Amino acid sequence: MEPLPFPFWVIVLDFVLGAIMWTLIGRAAMNLFLPTTSDFFFMKAFVQMTDPLIRLFRPITPGFLVEPLVPLFVAWFFYMFRFYAMPWLLGYSVMGMLSFPLESEVARFIYLILSPAR
Repeated sequence: MEPLPFPFWVIVLDFVLGAIMWTLIGRAAMNLFLPTTSDFFFMKAFVQMTDPLIRLFRPITPGFLVEPLVPLFVAWFFYMFRFYAMPWLLGYSVMGMLSFPLESEVARFIYLILSPAR
């Protein structure tokens, strides 16, 4: 078993922040097709999970943003924290492309599924 490239708590924190970020992006994407008041199960779940974060970020959300873009604005903060603050806090200058543990694992899984059998 190969050693983890980062401490375990970093990977857990990144998975949590990544899941939050992608959930916000998912809500924005679903909002292209459905209103936030839709009875569709997934839309209800996205709205329930992300509304507290959107309310938390409301004081710094620009008033000119149209409502469907607000989840993307909040997701941008999570991305910026994961891309810039986490490496800085850990003492790395640059972590590199696809260095986010969550996205790296997803990319590895997709590669295993789509690669031809050897």
